[in-house]
Amino acid sequence: MRFDRSAGVFCHLTSLPGPHGVGDLGGGARAFVDWLADADQSYWQFCPLGPTASIHGDSPYQSYSAFAGNPLLVSLDRLVDDGYLDQADLRIGADAGDEAAEPDFPDDHVDYDRVRAYKTPRLRTAAERFHADAAADDRVDFDAFRERASGWLDDYALFMALRTRYDGAWTDWPEPVRTRDPDALATHRAELADEIRYREFVQFVFDRQWRALRAYAGERGIEFVGDLPIYVALDSADVWAAPEVFDLTADHEPAAVAGVPPNPGDDGQRWGNPVYDWETLRTTGYEWWLDRLDRLLDLVDVARIDHFKGFDEFWAIPADADDPAAGEWRPAPGHDFFETVEAEVGALPFVVEDLGFLDPGLVDLRDRFGFPSMRVPHYADWCREGDMYQPMHYPVGSVGYTSTHDTDTLVGYYGSLPDRQRDCLRYNVGADGAEVHWSVIEAVWRSDAVVAFTTVQDVLGLGSEARFNRPGTATGNWTWRCTEAAFRDDDAARLARLTDEQIRN
Repeated sequence: MRFDRSAGVFCHLTSLPGPHGVGDLGGGARAFVDWLADADQSYWQFCPLGPTASIHGDSPYQSYSAFAGNPLLVSLDRLVDDGYLDQADLRIGADAGDEAAEPDFPDDHVDYDRVRAYKTPRLRTAAERFHADAAADDRVDFDAFRERASGWLDDYALFMALRTRYDGAWTDWPEPVRTRDPDALATHRAELADEIRYREFVQFVFDRQWRALRAYAGERGIEFVGDLPIYVALDSADVWAAPEVFDLTADHEPAAVAGVPPNPGDDGQRWGNPVYDWETLRTTGYEWWLDRLDRLLDLVDVARIDHFKGFDEFWAIPADADDPAAGEWRPAPGHDFFETVEAEVGALPFVVEDLGFLDPGLVDLRDRFGFPSMRVPHYADWCREGDMYQPMHYPVGSVGYTSTHDTDTLVGYYGSLPDRQRDCLRYNVGADGAEVHWSVIEAVWRSDAVVAFTTVQDVLGLGSEARFNRPGTATGNWTWRCTEAAFRDDDAARLARLTDEQIRN
């Protein structure tokens, strides 16, 4: 896909302001779209949208499904507008009387456990009212959604219902359910019919609210950039429902798991996600992957492929090994896979994450399909002439970032640099250090990158306290949230002027 020169901002939906403890698909999302439009931006980028789990720190990269939407993103206010909740339902109190009030959630971070405890019973109330009293048009829409999404929804809804019954990962379920015995599944579908209908309803309203938000954004010239993690979580409907797609043992346990090998200065990483059985996938024409991409591209306009290296070759670690060094490189289908996808969907609207893996096989795969690659200043040696991660050296056709969800903010990064690197950065971007975030934003916007991205944190000039994720750490991530007051008109105007000067001209 050919990209026009343009610019955008990253902000995950959970980071948006809103009344119920987490950003959602309600008024805060629309206000952010308006701010993006005022800032003359073309793209809104965010993390994966799937259901998250407290056991994984609510990481959007460890989801219960690669197809479903996160229930926590459903707007309760929109359900009030639809008539399936009322204002009294949103209050805390025995009888939701006059003395009751909505909970006092923190507005600078997400307390996921509190949000989940608050939102889940209200989503269940909305589902009960919908199934009891839904208008005829809504019932038609619900049935149409169920039919359209049946390829993934049936298994997902049953999977989540079974997790509720057995209170744990599917790998610990009774053997007939774990291995998908048809009689056992039929019995559980009947016994868990109410829970399944609730899970279907939540996905229906997520889908409806998402499409309304996307239409609102489209009217204002904003397109969505979603994230495509190459791997899925072991404890997911994806692995349970399609074990043949993954490298599993006869007992449906992972035979090998994903990660990256040791590099000079580190020990590698063991991610723990099951790796794919690419030979089986090849024999099916990559059907599972085509379904996954079809769902994603039904929700977003452009996808960022995380860990693009894994489509060229992947590091497979024996599941019983704790040391990433015990793994080996295995070939992935690369060209054959993307040729198949291209034949199915046409122009490929992908940006690829190729940071740190610029070997010949990856470069050949990336360039064969014309995928824009990522450049991030945090990887630069600012004192080395011609460093590829310095914005003035971003190649034509790349996607230039100021920072990402996985890096420190610009201000935090700048403060952590050794003195000489800090001096070289200022020299290279023409900064005095007073507003280093705007200096680097401008440098990325001036670069030859076809698309320039910044983050909300960088626009606001926030430090490391606003970092969204620290890779390799298990706690304290994904919680940062901005307040409504943070979206200032003057920042939007400044970004619009910069975009008009450097991107539009």
